[in-house]
Amino acid sequence: MPNKTLPPPDSTVDITEVVCPVTFVKVKVALDDLEPGQILSVRLNDGEPVENVPRSLKDEGHRVLKLSANGDGTYNLLVEKGQE
Repeated sequence: MPNKTLPPPDSTVDITEVVCPVTFVKVKVALDDLEPGQILSVRLNDGEPVENVPRSLKDEGHRVLKLSANGDGTYNLLVEKGQE
């Protein structure tokens, strides 16, 4: 099966400077600015954020497209906004 190329994100948010639960709040605010189907790129830290943010987004009906390590203790998360 060919590797599907993901489209570029419509918006980006960096939450590496904040701690839980503010991490998820900042991602939710960024998603509020997008239309359903648009993609948000999130830069987040290892540990609690990378464990909790993707799960919380899925619970809210958004689709996690990709989670990749940057090799410096941070991750990039691509999420597609779900329907309202």
